[in-house]
Amino acid sequence: MPNTLFDHVDLYCERLGPELWAEPANALTNLAFVLAGLWGVREVRRRDTGTFAEVLAWWAVAIGIGSALFHTFANRLTIWADVLPIAGFTLAYTLLNLRRFLGFGWPKSIAIFVGFYAVVGFLTFMVPDWLRLASNGSTGYLPPFLALIFFGLLVVWHGKPAGWYNLAAAAIFVASVTFRAIDPVVCDTFPLGTHFLWHILNGLMLGVLLMAVAKYGGLHRTSPR
Repeated sequence: MPNTLFDHVDLYCERLGPELWAEPANALTNLAFVLAGLWGVREVRRRDTGTFAEVLAWWAVAIGIGSALFHTFANRLTIWADVLPIAGFTLAYTLLNLRRFLGFGWPKSIAIFVGFYAVVGFLTFMVPDWLRLASNGSTGYLPPFLALIFFGLLVVWHGKPAGWYNLAAAAIFVASVTFRAIDPVVCDTFPLGTHFLWHILNGLMLGVLLMAVAKYGGLHRTSPR
């Protein structure tokens, strides 16, 4: 394993050095994801929504653990523990929208899934460098944000109440990503930074999504189309 994987990474206002506990607020607020996930597990089991729904709830717990590892160790290896669970949850939740909320069959679900992420992947790639830098890299979260809006509207259009949870989550995401983006800007006046608010609000966002999963994410007959 190359030594570069253990190179120190300093991305947030709170971190002032390579020490293990140099981001206590950023590390501890990952409990928001863990609590949202555990609450989701309880709700899924209570409503007997099924295995896929419970996996998504545990996935939220994994997001919190991965992010806590990154904000504790802060190197190029643990950054993957932060990024990959988020990406995985986004893709899995998209499939749940298509299969469980909309009731589409696998061929139609896969076609929409691939088409959507091909388009938003291209849009994200085309974001200019100045905007990427100005947003503190937050434009990388454009795909999950657009997914919440697009599939939220699609589910609502099909008359399913689960779509409103997606749209509520998108509204929360606007606030959370704002705090992520301004973190380096406020350092001089607020040394703690605002990244910890990104964690807290995203924990709330996951709670909203997991409520939709628990209430409407059960297995039902899918359309053959």
